[in-house]
Amino acid sequence: MKNIPFLFLLLIVTACETYSKQEVGSFDTEIQAYMKSHKMHLNRSESGLYFKFLRNGIGENIKLTDSVSISYKGSLLNGTVVDIQRKPITMLAKDLIGGWKETLVQAKIGSEIEMILPPQLAYGDHKLSQIPENSILFFELKIWEIK
Repeated sequence: MKNIPFLFLLLIVTACETYSKQEVGSFDTEIQAYMKSHKMHLNRSESGLYFKFLRNGIGENIKLTDSVSISYKGSLLNGTVVDIQRKPITMLAKDLIGGWKETLVQAKIGSEIEMILPPQLAYGDHKLSQIPENSILFFELKIWEIK
């Protein structure tokens, strides 16, 4: 995506696909195998989100009503980079994909986070130009500002 970062598509696309327990379990198994092979240790939430705060940041936690300025890198588990924003961009927290919202409400200015999102917390069965449907995504992000 050359002109529009895919996160802006969040305003248009939401993952509303419902997955079976077997499918969710399969995604979780794939994530755990990926983390084991990459010697990663991330926390797992009840929703199936895996995350780790590399830096905790300062100040108050982000609220879903806040605008956040972030830089990030997103990739598929095979290492293919699907989007990268080196300069911070500002978005409404409430308009982001589920896994980002879940993580951001725990974050503060300066937080640096790694997270792995199963499809039900990312783009679900929607196929985007660089993201196949039902993709598990790995993100590295930094919070620059909260408004």
